[in-house]
Amino acid sequence: MKKMFSIKNLKISVDDKQIVKGISLEIPKGEIHALMGPNGSGKSTLAQATMGHPRYRIDAGNIKINGQEISKLSPDKRAHAGLFLSFQYPSEIPGVSLLNFLRTAYNQTKRTPKNPITFAEFKTLAKEKLELLQMDPDFLTRSINEGFSGGEKKRAEILQLAILEPEYAILDETDSGLDVDALRIVAEGINVVRKNSKTGLLLITHYQRILEYITPDVVHIMVDGKIVETGDAKLAKLIEKNGYRGIMKK
Repeated sequence: MKKMFSIKNLKISVDDKQIVKGISLEIPKGEIHALMGPNGSGKSTLAQATMGHPRYRIDAGNIKINGQEISKLSPDKRAHAGLFLSFQYPSEIPGVSLLNFLRTAYNQTKRTPKNPITFAEFKTLAKEKLELLQMDPDFLTRSINEGFSGGEKKRAEILQLAILEPEYAILDETDSGLDVDALRIVAEGINVVRKNSKTGLLLITHYQRILEYITPDVVHIMVDGKIVETGDAKLAKLIEKNGYRGIMKK
């Protein structure tokens, strides 16, 4: 069986209002799919519901990882199954160092209780990934996202991705709030993770600018809770040139 992250006829409601209205996607391991669309189209709702946020109710459809149905699983079990979500607005967690958080997450998803990664081993691994993202090693000693700039928060999310190397990841507007230099560094990190771990990626974005650095295999356009058009990387450039207005009229 071909390894794949799949969503079939997914319908999602928030506060009894249906936001996602029957979406189907198939992302083979190692591919990057970009999901674009105007504000309010349901992109972030799709991301949150797929990871198991309790506010979002799945009314119909299914979510599978390599054939395993996960839509009834808790968020931690979805992570164990190989799914990762990079948040659009990462939360601050004062008092918890990034190093301790990432080591705990690594042991939970990549190791067994009888064979945890040692502190020294993990510190070596983390420093390798920090160099990849051009981040100072002192970053690991800071509390999660506390006092971080917008770019630092997004790089911390990609650092998690690089360390955990999940089978599939949803990156929810990772490019928002980044300046040109931070955008390039984050994009380069995503490309290296894809190359090294063959992670299948769903890259959610409003704009084509991050796709100047990351070439998607497939581009989907989402409008009013539905996928209205699918194509290759040229579709993203067409949207950048003409906007969503023409597609929304179809």
